[in-house]
Amino acid sequence: MTRSAHHFRKMNGLGNDFVVLDLRREPLALTDALARAIANRETGIGCDQLITIEEPRRGGDAFMGIRNNDGGVVEACGNAARCIGRLILEETGKERVVIETLSGDTIASRAGGGDITVDMGEPRLAWNEIPLSEEFRDTRAIELEVGPLGNPVMHSPGVVNVGNPHAIFFVEDVDAIELGRIGPMLEHHPLFPERANISVAQILSPTHIKLRTWERGAGLTRACGTAACAATVAAVRRRKTERKVTVSLPGGDLTIEWREADNHIYMTGAATFDYDGTLDPALLTGKA
Repeated sequence: MTRSAHHFRKMNGLGNDFVVLDLRREPLALTDALARAIANRETGIGCDQLITIEEPRRGGDAFMGIRNNDGGVVEACGNAARCIGRLILEETGKERVVIETLSGDTIASRAGGGDITVDMGEPRLAWNEIPLSEEFRDTRAIELEVGPLGNPVMHSPGVVNVGNPHAIFFVEDVDAIELGRIGPMLEHHPLFPERANISVAQILSPTHIKLRTWERGAGLTRACGTAACAATVAAVRRRKTERKVTVSLPGGDLTIEWREADNHIYMTGAATFDYDGTLDPALLTGKA
């Protein structure tokens, strides 16, 4: 197989965009540098995350690898899970498929109107599961402030792991927060040894959350599915919302349900195909 034969598929979940490589059919030695080159919006294809479809490792239908646009490997991505779920559902003709990830198995199924529902599993809530660098017995609101002492801009985030670590600050107006400035500082805060996704959430009603997210390794994003799940869990734990809510992100809406029956989080939303293409051989040789 020649280097020029590597195809890709461009997809997005509410504007959170992906370059998808099917390594089952076209193997590729993917390095951090190559991932960054492909994700570069000026000289490469451009994406928030680079997604690989690989042979299953644990008896599922496919394994999904995830790299942020900085080249770093991450464990979970809810929007990508819907997109890969859609592809594998179409490929197999099944009603439900198991997508393996580094954080565990995700089950994808068809929902009405062309949407995809993914079972994101159970949230991890203990301080050492998130993880945090010091013990907090109650992770519903940890001691962390941003801004002047005694008059913080935001404070007391809820922390949740939904395959990756999240800190959610509840604020009166998400658009008033300079998340592009504050996000990078909090992502690398010493409390988060594996870094963290940083979100600001505004409760519009008991069934509606408005959310913005700074995603670790990717920056400001139009949509982060795991953040929507984490924000819902954090809101329910603080008695701010019901268990089934609409989460409005800059890119659109997701329906999130944290079911009491099985403690799993279910996310429903769009999985959009954009176009197919072929990787520039110059990208693969580092000459782009």
